[in-house]
Amino acid sequence: MASPTSTNPAHAHFESFLQAQLCRDVLSSFQELCAALGVQPGGGLPQYHKIKAQLNYWSAKSLWAKLDKRASQPVYQQGQACTSTKCLVVGAGPCGLRAAVELALLGARVVLVEKRTKFSRHNVLHLWPFTIHDLRALGAKKFYGRFCTGTLDHISIRQLQLLLLKVALLLGVEIHWGVTFTGLQPPPRKGSGWRAQLQPNPPHQLASYEFDVLISAAGGKFVPEGFTVREMRGKLAIGITANFVNRRTVEETQVPEISGVARIYNQKFFQSLFKATGIDLENIVYYKDDTHYFVMTAKKQCLLRLGVLRQDWLETDRLLGSANVVSEALQRFARAAADFATNGKLGKLEFAQDAHGRPDVSAFDFTSMLRAECSARVQEKHGARLLLGLVGDCLVEPFWPLGTGVARGFLAAFDAAWMVKRWAEGAEPLDVLAERESLYQLLSQTSPENMHRNVAQYGLDPASRYPNLNLRAVTPNQVRDLYDVVAKESVPKKSDKPDTGTLTTGSAGTQEELLRWCQEKTAGYPGVHVTNLSSSWASGLALCALVHQLRPNLLEPSELQGMGALEATTWALRVAEHELGITPVVSAQAVVAGSDPLGLIAYLSHFHSAFKNTSSSPDRASGPASQTSPGTSSAVLFLGKLQRTLQRTRVKENREDAGGKKPRLEVEADTPSTEEPPAPEPSIPLQPPSQEQEEPVRTDAKDLCALCGEPLYILERFCVNGDFVHRSCFHCHACEATLWPGGYGQHPDGHFYCLQHLPGTDHKEDIMDGGPTSMEEASPIPRPSQPARRMIHLSSLEYLQLSSLNISPSPETEPPPKPPRSCSALARHALESSFAGWGMPVQSLPGLEAMEKEESPPTSEEEDEDEDEPLDSDLEQALLTLAKNAGTMSKYPTWRRTLLRHAKEEEMKRFHKAQAIQRRLNEIEAALRELEAEGMKLELALRTQSSSPEEQKKLWLEQLLHLVQKKNSLVAEEAELMITVQELDLEEKQWQLDHELRGYLNREETLKTAADRQAEDQILRKLVDVVNQRDALIRFREECRLSELASGAGTLG
Repeated sequence: MASPTSTNPAHAHFESFLQAQLCRDVLSSFQELCAALGVQPGGGLPQYHKIKAQLNYWSAKSLWAKLDKRASQPVYQQGQACTSTKCLVVGAGPCGLRAAVELALLGARVVLVEKRTKFSRHNVLHLWPFTIHDLRALGAKKFYGRFCTGTLDHISIRQLQLLLLKVALLLGVEIHWGVTFTGLQPPPRKGSGWRAQLQPNPPHQLASYEFDVLISAAGGKFVPEGFTVREMRGKLAIGITANFVNRRTVEETQVPEISGVARIYNQKFFQSLFKATGIDLENIVYYKDDTHYFVMTAKKQCLLRLGVLRQDWLETDRLLGSANVVSEALQRFARAAADFATNGKLGKLEFAQDAHGRPDVSAFDFTSMLRAECSARVQEKHGARLLLGLVGDCLVEPFWPLGTGVARGFLAAFDAAWMVKRWAEGAEPLDVLAERESLYQLLSQTSPENMHRNVAQYGLDPASRYPNLNLRAVTPNQVRDLYDVVAKESVPKKSDKPDTGTLTTGSAGTQEELLRWCQEKTAGYPGVHVTNLSSSWASGLALCALVHQLRPNLLEPSELQGMGALEATTWALRVAEHELGITPVVSAQAVVAGSDPLGLIAYLSHFHSAFKNTSSSPDRASGPASQTSPGTSSAVLFLGKLQRTLQRTRVKENREDAGGKKPRLEVEADTPSTEEPPAPEPSIPLQPPSQEQEEPVRTDAKDLCALCGEPLYILERFCVNGDFVHRSCFHCHACEATLWPGGYGQHPDGHFYCLQHLPGTDHKEDIMDGGPTSMEEASPIPRPSQPARRMIHLSSLEYLQLSSLNISPSPETEPPPKPPRSCSALARHALESSFAGWGMPVQSLPGLEAMEKEESPPTSEEEDEDEDEPLDSDLEQALLTLAKNAGTMSKYPTWRRTLLRHAKEEEMKRFHKAQAIQRRLNEIEAALRELEAEGMKLELALRTQSSSPEEQKKLWLEQLLHLVQKKNSLVAEEAELMITVQELDLEEKQWQLDHELRGYLNREETLKTAADRQAEDQILRKLVDVVNQRDALIRFREECRLSELASGAGTLG
């Protein structure tokens, strides 16, 4: 490799510029380079061409080739698209610098101001495929040789800023450091332009700079005047980041990174962490970059217990303020979590230093995230127009566990630059704003999966990035309020708060409409005469009639003979919950006594909103009971049955354990049982702390929480084992996490626990223990003449084939095995011959060897072009197949490295999906709390203000029913998310079991102990359970799909 010509000092300055790792070194070396070349810095694209003309040796030419290739894209019009446009960019974060680069390529004059004087953020950002390609195209490998060379694609914020700063300087961006933007200075008269108010003492040239475009990238805490932000709240979320010194030793390089581990699908890891260290986390990520970077979400109670937080404050700013955080305890906490996550292989962990010379560890709050209501505005005064745009965190604050921040930030930078190009072309301001807002609507939905696959084609034109692009989604008329003429009175903005006096379309309807619907559904049933929504339901017959009308196959009217009012009502409430997914909000006693008419109206409104568009015909009645209900959320129904199955299974297992029975290798058929349905699941009666024995029938209007004894209003009621509790009271007794159906258990001590902290289980069974078939037993309805349950006893071979899902041994890779002597021998042969049981054929070794030979080490010039191409699906499956054989992939290091990267990427996708679900669950929880508060006010008004006009009461009731419907919708969405959580959990369990099983199969049979064989059999047994559970979810999803198709066909018909 030739060295730069020593006779030209500019070459040395350029090399120093390329290799500089501190902000001040970058600036000083660039100043020296410009001085040596006689070029004035900050001169736009002409400056770039002058530098390029004088630096034509090989090292510089490889960088010019990349930048020229980008600049040659037609959209930039050879740097002439925006030559008359003057831009001010505020903030030298990654997004601000990326926007400045695009504006410079368009030919605009770009001035950037930054209040800081150095880059010191070690935190690491995850990169999407298009951001990797984009940065490589800007010469990232020239500036940072280790760019994306690990098993995970990421880069530290500091390194990203450094490389973008270098590109911006080369393209002629004028940058001013230590200058703070404080506001806009409107033009004082006609003929003058917009200026910036800057502190402390900007140079005259900067203070007098007039611009017609302002791009704000100054972070979430600074949004220019005129923009409004919306807060998206979840429940309390405390993040902790820690950066440790990376000495780059051999031992450190061998420690694998952690793409993300989430409690939501891997409770075993967090239980082990808790037992070993007392640390309770929701998730943890580890990236290896300039530092060893860890980020995790910690639970408040754990931080209080371990002394990291001094006191528990309701105000988040006070809770995580420096006065309330014990620095030494926080360092111990982060060090212990990092040490456990890496199995202590990083050695002695020493904190890196932050910008102030302190250990780089911090706790931060991401409970709420801010999002701008709009992405751009136009201001005009004295005929001078100013286009304002937002990018980066001041546009949308990213949710860090999703790894979307820099990717969506870059997309917003491209969209903002496209807006400036349209502005420079002379497009009407309202048209420019409408296009920008149309693109903004897409931003929060973007992911690597729903963007164009060919990242090489990405450019400034939005059509090159977004496959489903509609630049007219927002019309010019809808953005008129974003165009401010300062001389005129500002247009009054609509309030963000919804008008509670007006109901949206599709609400539960008026009380009269609800009564008419109930009368239609119960007409013709003997003994049923519905004339109101209170006393007409006291006998229980009307409620039974309503259930029978919706699901006629559940009982015959003759079965009600001899039932008392309380018994019939209890039966109807239970069937509606177990078979229709209608969760009760009123007790049977209250219905019979007529003591809670509001609760009954709210309960019936759930029937109405769910089934008002569903016809009940005799043809549908003749069919068997479906797993899903056509009107209500099938996920709610599924999770309810799942939780009841879990409770019965645990009771059965406890009895078996007490009797010394051992589990058998057998799978129950899907045939129903002739046994009587199990009695209601045993549970410990819930008693409020200071409450005497509850009376059988209450005459007061409100219920009481069975856990805390406090008043319980309609929207607060959450039914658990037949008792009503506050949703906020229903949390894990150990970690205070919110409990969801299918993910909790009740201990004999009367308390509820999440599965991770449920005492006495030792976590031997997982979320869906008991198998899918047992969920069919959840029906409380007696079934006459049902066939007997049959047991299918599997042979070892049949058992193994079931656990591996579809095993097809390949005799080409191994000689025929000896007759199997054990289940382990069978498993070894099967798992070596197929990937995860999918029966993928093994690719011949010579073919793979040939491909390996083609992978010669890249030359120095080729390194910059090195990119990971997506694997062909057949090739990837062949690689995965070979990876099952211990030691095989060691012969093919290139493909092994590729395979590891793709495996890490899949893990990361699962982690990001889990975190998106967790965040949405937290947002739903916060939204439900707000609904409960609104509902409590309305309910109090209805119950206490009896002298209010009837019209006012009617309006209050309609508003209350509307809130009930919103709550039911959120609960249904929550249940759908929990089903997805189940799928993620089972995927993770299958991967872990496969990994554990392989450890046993790779041992010589003669070296195994009896304990090894027993453990191996247990793993195989668990693998069968996981297969069955995943099959249950697949069948559930299929039933939902078919139900939707049938519903759609019925609507069309």
